[in-house]
Parts: sequence; C-alpha cells; structure tokens
Amino acid sequence: MFNTVEIKDVKNEIGLLVKAIRKQRGLSQTQLAKSLDVSRTTIQNLELGKNFTVDTILKVLKEVDLLEQLNGKVVEAKDQVLNAKSLY
Repeated sequence: MFNTVEIKDVKNEIGLLVKAIRKQRGLSQTQLAKSLDVSRTTIQNLELGKNFTVDTILKVLKEVDLLEQLNGKVVEAKDQVLNAKSLY
C-alpha cells in the first residue's frame, strides 16, 4: 500500500549513478579514486552501495559536476520546510 524508500535502496542508486558516470567518462575505479584522493576500495564500496561517507559522495558529485544540483535540491527542501505553514 505504502511505498517507502529504504536507506539501502538510496545507497544502491547512488552507487549505480557513480558507476554509470565513471564508465561514461571512460574512467577506471583507480583513476577516479586517484583524482579524488581516496582508495580504489572506497570507490568500489561506493559503487556497490556499501558503507561510504558523506564526504566521499560529495567529492564524487563535485568531480562529476553534480554537487551544485544536489545543493540546489537541499536549499529548495530547506526553504519549503522554513516556509511551511503550521497545521496547528
């Protein structure tokens, strides 16, 4: 009846997005890791939706020119919350 988004599902989607962008740009995991100053294992785990830090995903998003887009969505959500009228 209700569709809920689970954290693991979002992590998997982020991993698939990173992998697709990396492949589209013709980069290996090692090359992407080197450009971000992280280990290849970090990129591998990210792509598999395994534990990764917020800093890691933000570095990747910056590298692939998506950080500004994410920031826009965060600002938009924040503004909606701040401008919402109380139901009480």
